[in-house]
Amino acid sequence: MIEAVGDYRYTKTHEWVRRESDGILTVGITAHAEELLGDIVYVQLPQTELNVIAGEGCCVVESVKAASDIYAPVTGTIRAVNERLAAKPELINHDPYGEGWIFHIHADNANDFDALMDSADYATFVTEEDN
Repeated sequence: MIEAVGDYRYTKTHEWVRRESDGILTVGITAHAEELLGDIVYVQLPQTELNVIAGEGCCVVESVKAASDIYAPVTGTIRAVNERLAAKPELINHDPYGEGWIFHIHADNANDFDALMDSADYATFVTEEDN
């Protein structure tokens, strides 16, 4: 069973996205992604105020198995990063949908959030991908 949180949106590269009350989007990697990566040992965070394009790599997560790019889910500007990950990258393994968030982004187009996969679509995507 794929763990996907209902109100979140998802990408085909396994990032989750949550819309905050102020419209800012919080981004992290899914439980499925962190399980595939294994123990995360380092996170190269993006720079704040960095303009990013949807689908382009903007930071890197390294695990004992591999390094993996994290892709911008929408086009916009990075507004904040989770500084705690510099000292405790394992937060992603322990709480990928909470304390393990990676960055906040202000989307250039607020409707881009709605175009991402919902939890049911993501669960179907992962199931099909694994087969």
